Amino acid sequence: MNILCIGGGPAGLYFALLMKKQNPTHRIVVVERNRPYDTFGWGVVFSDQTLGNLVKADEQTARTILQAFNHWDDIDVHFKGQVVTSGGHGFCGIGRKRLLNILQERCEQLGVELVFETDVQDDQVLAQTYGADLVIASDGLNSRIRTRYETTYQPDIDTRKCRFVWLGTKKLFSAFTFAFEETEHGWFQAHAYQYDGDTATFIVETPEEVWLRAGLDQMDQAQAIAFCEKLFAKYLDGNALMSNASHLRGSASWIKFPRIICKQWVHQNHINGKNIPVVLMGDAAHTAHFSIGSGTKLALEDAIELANCFAQHGASGMQAVMDAYQDLRAIEVLKIQSAARNSMEWFENVNRYTAMQAPQFAYSMLTRSQRLSHENLRLRDAAYVRSFEVWIAEQAFTKAGIAMPKTKQTIPPMFTPFKVRDVVLKNRIVVSPMAQYSAVDGVAGDFHLVHLGSRAMGGAGLVFAEMTCVSAEGRITPACPGLYAPEHTQAWKRIVDFVHANSDAKIAVQLGHAGAKGSTKRAWDGIDQPLDSDNWPLISASEQQYLHGVSQVAKAATKEQMTHVLNEFVASTIAADQAGFDWMELHCAHGYFLSSFISPLTNQRSDEYGGSLENRCRYPLEVFVAMRAVWPAHKPMSVRISAHDWVAGGITPDDAVAIAKLFKQAGADMIDCSSGQVSKQEKPVYGRMFQTPFSDRIRNEVQIPTIAVGAIFEADHVNSIIAAGRADLCAIARPHLADPAWTLHEAAKLGFTDISWPQQYIAGKLQLERNLDRERQVAAASRGMSPQEIAAKLLEG
Repeated sequence: MNILCIGGGPAGLYFALLMKKQNPTHRIVVVERNRPYDTFGWGVVFSDQTLGNLVKADEQTARTILQAFNHWDDIDVHFKGQVVTSGGHGFCGIGRKRLLNILQERCEQLGVELVFETDVQDDQVLAQTYGADLVIASDGLNSRIRTRYETTYQPDIDTRKCRFVWLGTKKLFSAFTFAFEETEHGWFQAHAYQYDGDTATFIVETPEEVWLRAGLDQMDQAQAIAFCEKLFAKYLDGNALMSNASHLRGSASWIKFPRIICKQWVHQNHINGKNIPVVLMGDAAHTAHFSIGSGTKLALEDAIELANCFAQHGASGMQAVMDAYQDLRAIEVLKIQSAARNSMEWFENVNRYTAMQAPQFAYSMLTRSQRLSHENLRLRDAAYVRSFEVWIAEQAFTKAGIAMPKTKQTIPPMFTPFKVRDVVLKNRIVVSPMAQYSAVDGVAGDFHLVHLGSRAMGGAGLVFAEMTCVSAEGRITPACPGLYAPEHTQAWKRIVDFVHANSDAKIAVQLGHAGAKGSTKRAWDGIDQPLDSDNWPLISASEQQYLHGVSQVAKAATKEQMTHVLNEFVASTIAADQAGFDWMELHCAHGYFLSSFISPLTNQRSDEYGGSLENRCRYPLEVFVAMRAVWPAHKPMSVRISAHDWVAGGITPDDAVAIAKLFKQAGADMIDCSSGQVSKQEKPVYGRMFQTPFSDRIRNEVQIPTIAVGAIFEADHVNSIIAAGRADLCAIARPHLADPAWTLHEAAKLGFTDISWPQQYIAGKLQLERNLDRERQVAAASRGMSPQEIAAKLLEG
């Protein structure tokens, strides 16, 4: 073939040498606009895993690169005067110029033609000139080729929130260093790493609004460098910061990161009667934020994959090669970009985490991408994780008012206690509320006793009953449980008493009203399908049909109906206390009645309960306040919200923060952070722990405890979430359906066997709680009694 690579960066050069090595008869030309051996930028970073990929692809090039690398294992995080070090990370740094020199030399050795100082204005003319059968568009971040054929490639370019500048310094860092400094304008952070014998990259980053407040937009390059030198002086040890972008004027060296992803990676040109694929590679196809150091990695792995596709599918024709390349790389890039997005957003929102103490702040930073987990950190640096687990446990036991137990093992974060009001949970595991469709006339029976009892005995700290309805008309299905009749209260009391007598778990009830999603069949008879007969009328914030053309139409609730439902919630709350539940949750999510007021997708009211977010939250808040007034002050009350509707025009994560603030002001103890199920038009982005970022943001911006839910299915997830401060509790749903003793089994997998401390503590605590409850009951019943009469009542107890 005749192969033309437009752009002489890592992607174009590496693909050229790999294809020339694969078949020396190929004519391969790389066209670059810069001079030979000329480049901008400082150092680039690879992980040890990436180096392994390079060795497999071309060992000679890899060995040369390895000889030029500066290798380190440690990451240092500097925050509030402390340094937290964790090791075993396995990174290598190399100067960008040195890397390109190595690739250029290898290309020349193999016979690749390198054409420099040629700025390509028209790729089709150049393809004709060289008789190209294949064009590689590796022309970088601002790719002209991508722009020219954007209707094919369909690029999605998202310009991000921070300003950053690439600088260098002669200060040599022994570890990959992250330094965070607070100014009167806001927080700045530096990413620093040594990449050769005498030079380090030093990236300074800050949100654009902080950058503007600091006046950096008005400074020239020298003034800005002086500002950064002063700000990070204690890390530089008298060394200067340097720029190699002298061609940029004013503040132009401070740029905003563009996140790029293309829907298609291959465009077909028809030149002189033949199809010529134009293939995107490297930054032209995608970008990954520098905070995970994967831009060059992705570029080189693009080259490796396309070369492999030619080796494996070349006999099937060019189209088979192109299809395989796009299918394989699109998936891998999506994984990296997902992690890079998480990392990028963490650095964009550093201020969110600055209330943390240094150990947890550093852990949060280390695990920010959600690729690096608790057990992965343990593999890298067991001593660091052990020390951090001790610190986390000390914090948890102190906050819970419990003496730290004497144990030979460190206590994993998921097994630390958590206290809300007067309720102490023995660990951070919650059995999520899950509809079971097994009640008869609203009565929870033997099924619920076994279902909830077995999970309470299985080790969870808190067991949630499924959404329990405040009226017959508020049920999702005829098989959903309720708390609106005396027999319901007695049925639940039987279950609650069993949990308390046979486990040290707490048990919670979640009260809700189905609204427009009611009067349907059990899930296995047809999810969201209306009943064949005996339907009951539905109400919602506004008239709506949840399942278009299928569901019953719900009518807009009148104010009289709203008052009636509020009173039903209050009556059910009183009944829940009589049943002995330890914890109350109000269901304001998933498109049910209260949720329908909050979401603009389902609330088109023109009265005081519609319009602005504050107005839309007014009724759910009124219900919450009325319930809190009758729910005992020593018992916690949480609220489940949909933090994202996943539909344009619906609730966003920004809205969720505002909603959480309103409920916090109303007295909520925790926010249970779910999402979706408000509209059938939703398009969620699923994945491991996919809803945890909502919890993270609400917890750390609103400063309210949270429950994380959604695709959390192993202890490693829970430990990472709790340790990083992304949530205070983790609600586990499907794994608990499959395994009632999920918590105990996950403890066994971790090798954590010393889990007896809750029993040591609970034995005395239970009796104390019973005494306190008895005293409260007597106090409530004895208003107006004489002291002698009260004493007599207490003695009876």
